[in-house]
Amino acid sequence: MNRTHSRLLPVLLLCAQAVVWPGVPLARGTVPPGSALLIATLATGVVAAALALRRSRPVAALIIVAATCALGAGPLPAGAMAVLGTAGAALAVFTVAIRRDAFTAVLCVTALALWQFLQGVSLHGLSERDGLDMVLTAVMYAASCGTGLLVRRTRHARRAADQLMKRAETERRRLPAAERRRMERELHDISAHHLTAVVVTVGAALGLRERRPELTDEALQFASETGREVTRALGAVRSPAPSRTDVASPQERLLDLVDGFRRLSHQVDCEISPLPDGAVAEAAYGIVREALTNVARYAPGAHTRVLCRYGETRTEIAVTSTAPPAGAVAHGAGLGGGRGQGFLRSRAREAGGTVHSSPTAEGGWEVRAALPGRTATPVEPPAPRAYRAAQMVAAAGLILQPLLPALVIRPEHTSGGAPVSAGVFFALLAAGQAMTLLWLRRAPRTAYAMLLGLALLWPMAMTVGNYGGPVLLPSTLSLLATCAALAMEPARTATYRSTTVLLAVLVHAAAASTAVLVRGTTAPTWTVIAGITIGVALAGTAAHLAGVLRARHRQADDRAHDERLAAWTEEAVRDAWIERHRIAAGLEGAVFARTADMVIEAEAGRLDATAARAREALSAMRALLDTEAEGGSGPELRPQPTLQALDLLAQHLRATGRDIDIRLSDRVPQHLPIAVDLAAYYAAETLLTAGGGAAVLELDFGTDNLMLTATGIPIPAGPAVREGLTVRVTPLGGTVTTGPPGTVQLRLPFTTAQDNEEGQR
Repeated sequence: MNRTHSRLLPVLLLCAQAVVWPGVPLARGTVPPGSALLIATLATGVVAAALALRRSRPVAALIIVAATCALGAGPLPAGAMAVLGTAGAALAVFTVAIRRDAFTAVLCVTALALWQFLQGVSLHGLSERDGLDMVLTAVMYAASCGTGLLVRRTRHARRAADQLMKRAETERRRLPAAERRRMERELHDISAHHLTAVVVTVGAALGLRERRPELTDEALQFASETGREVTRALGAVRSPAPSRTDVASPQERLLDLVDGFRRLSHQVDCEISPLPDGAVAEAAYGIVREALTNVARYAPGAHTRVLCRYGETRTEIAVTSTAPPAGAVAHGAGLGGGRGQGFLRSRAREAGGTVHSSPTAEGGWEVRAALPGRTATPVEPPAPRAYRAAQMVAAAGLILQPLLPALVIRPEHTSGGAPVSAGVFFALLAAGQAMTLLWLRRAPRTAYAMLLGLALLWPMAMTVGNYGGPVLLPSTLSLLATCAALAMEPARTATYRSTTVLLAVLVHAAAASTAVLVRGTTAPTWTVIAGITIGVALAGTAAHLAGVLRARHRQADDRAHDERLAAWTEEAVRDAWIERHRIAAGLEGAVFARTADMVIEAEAGRLDATAARAREALSAMRALLDTEAEGGSGPELRPQPTLQALDLLAQHLRATGRDIDIRLSDRVPQHLPIAVDLAAYYAAETLLTAGGGAAVLELDFGTDNLMLTATGIPIPAGPAVREGLTVRVTPLGGTVTTGPPGTVQLRLPFTTAQDNEEGQR
């Protein structure tokens, strides 16, 4: 709701109040006195001002609206504050539920309802039999609060989904570039350490061949062993393992960074929690490195503390340094280019966070950043206990305020009516049903049992309280709570849904029929029972259908969101796979062959040829690195990822906050049939992108079958995942089975795939 509509609602309420009073009396020819018009104008002005500012101060606006309407209702005629006292207060309650946490919203509604109840008791006593006005008001407040909490949760979920999509889009752009940088870095390490060492060693042996002939055998053996190691290292570059333990984690990189500064005689303490690979980890590393560099440059000798805490909703990074010791000389003070702060902000902004730096009170410097955490859901921090206690004390004071006159002034006469009115019973039953709705999501069966059990007590309350109002009104109020439950959280299975609706119809029809028959009616009994049953059935079915439609709409939104995330994951992995395939093609054609020739020449004992092949391999490696640095063109064909791309898939999912564990058994062959390899990767991608929580994928091989087992698949996504996988693996003779909840198993036979490939050849 924008600000224009937000401020238009108080104006509409003022117009409605003006129509009710003094509009209706004026239409009947009755002119209200001037004092009443003045008091009404002042009261409505205060209420309108409070409602206009309810977005910034919702709790204060609610208190002002309730107090003003209560004070204004005393000297004014009936109906003068009816609209503002009900709809205005409900609007304020709705705003509190949207703007504040659930505890504050429920506390405000409870305090407001009890305050108005005790105010009515102090003014009119307990002999007021038909107190349904208080019950109806409380129900309206509860409905406003529930609607506000529902809207707040929906906005919260939408905002979290938008942030998750933004994070996934960032990772989609980052993954191909990260894969290219990884391969370039590892190729550079291989060329700088292995091939260069072979060239130098063999060259030295050639130069000293006449004086130290024993160096020839050592050089040939070194070239042969190093060539095999280069071949293994290049194979690891082409297809790294998907396990997170095979590569340095972001936490290890940060610890190595801190250790590097410690070796330079800097005092650095650190508290670093594990981080997933991705934009957040890269931003955290860059921010810590820039901050430590600035400390070494401008405050040598200062004690520094590094904090990197990865949480559910945010990642906190803080690098705090003390003032440098007296006499310390900052030799690097003039070496900065003045762009460090801009780089810090850009790194944090690209990761979806913020960063700021400022001096500390002790004369040091602090760099603090807030980046996205494990999930994109922005949850509010829990309120301190002292704040909750203050809220409870303030609410208790407001609730007990109407009883102060009764405690101070002793009444001379006491009403001799009934000790407890029907309105009190109705208020207690309505409060019980409202509290039951709060537990609907956690324990639906218990909540429905409580709702239906309380519904049977309404006719008893009518009899005990000698209720003389509309006979179906209490039963209707009871039915509203059950309809709200059916609309909020419909049962998952069809049998459970039909059973719940049937029980609700039977219980409420029995309660309403009992109330009507006890009161007495001239209509036939079967007509009363049939009419009430039909009405209750229509209301319950309508509420249930509304809940089902709402659930389907939510599921459709979730599916669209998951499909978009899956599409971005697929695009990111394929782009990164293309980069790997392109560089691997250069390795196949330029480096692998020359390295293999170098090993052959070394094993044959030809030192000159070994030196030539080593120089050719080193030149080919450097040429490949130069080509990648200049930006080579992609291949004409877009290769499809196979199981060798599982590390890219796991890296992308972990970077978006997922806890993914891929376990690849040693029994899985390195070379699989093409159809099996492609289908297995598609199955892994489908299974891992199906949910939003932790997932484990295990791959094993036995009896000519590749077996995939995924756990952590959401139950609602299970049938859709199984249907999509069945269509893909059935042509290969594979099967898809579901085991325990959240588990999907896949079997891909090798025999059928090999026969198909042989037939195609």
